[in-house]
Amino acid sequence: MNSSDRPVIAITMGDAAGVGPEIIVKALAHADLYDRCRPLVVGDAQRLRRAAQICGLTQLRINPVEQVEDARFEPGVVDCIDLKLIPSDLPFGKISAVAGDGAYQYIAKSVELAMAGKVGAICTAPLNKEALHAGGHFYPGHTEMLAELCGVPEVSMMLTAPNLRVVHVTVHIGLIDAIARIEPGLVERTIARGHATLVKAGIANPRIGVCGINPHAGENGLFGHGEEELKIIPAVERCQAKGWNVEGPLPADTLFFRAGRGDFDLVVAMYHDQGHGPVKVMGIEAGVNITIGLPVVRTSVDHGTAFDIAGTGKADERSLLEALRQGIALASREHAPA
Repeated sequence: MNSSDRPVIAITMGDAAGVGPEIIVKALAHADLYDRCRPLVVGDAQRLRRAAQICGLTQLRINPVEQVEDARFEPGVVDCIDLKLIPSDLPFGKISAVAGDGAYQYIAKSVELAMAGKVGAICTAPLNKEALHAGGHFYPGHTEMLAELCGVPEVSMMLTAPNLRVVHVTVHIGLIDAIARIEPGLVERTIARGHATLVKAGIANPRIGVCGINPHAGENGLFGHGEEELKIIPAVERCQAKGWNVEGPLPADTLFFRAGRGDFDLVVAMYHDQGHGPVKVMGIEAGVNITIGLPVVRTSVDHGTAFDIAGTGKADERSLLEALRQGIALASREHAPA
């Protein structure tokens, strides 16, 4: 595959005090990755060197660059747009305002590159929300930050695991607030974003199952206060009227089982834990977070900064490799000729 067929993937370093630097150097030590993409870290070259030493990857060369055009994109070389924000003595595993600000700056730079067409996708290492806030950036997480930086009013979080894809109607808000926010327009737009993403990924008529809010999806009014009838059914009916293969609201417990065995291509979860729990049970090491509805492709690991093991070299890079794989696939389709 020549270089023009391999998308440039910007990999943000995430929180420098977490496992991001370690999983990045471990992932980029897989030489075959360079056969499929041109990886470019946006972060701190000095921190990546330290991570490589910690992980025993002394053969890796960290190559600081100022712009995409300066990168070498060769196996054994980790190209890094070096923002030089992290002090050399920053400890691993501790909340740091400097690291929180750095995590934001890496995302902002990557969005700038993606919006300019310099990179085909963004793949993010984990950040720490407390550190992000300490650094002066008050977002609930990556998803909301990316939406604002891209100038998009509304996006959705899609999680993938082996045999399961889940898109969320609400994410980083409390359960009572989530139920209040759910309304037919939001449910319909979420279904539409999921449908469009799967069609773009090559699934011509995706089978979409929509969760209820209450146990047993309300069981015809037995549980709850008619939320399914008021908030979900109108959206499902409008999507069905478009000819889409959408079913629901369905009891979440059986819907996830059915999706896992292959009855559905996508599950629409109403709130954070309804969707996150099943995905992580199916395999957190292979879980991927995809932000859908952005003008750029963004994938991420589906785990946190793991401060308890940061700086030990124990972090597992498999989720990052899967996030890169999906970013490559989506970037390739995004830029494929019509």
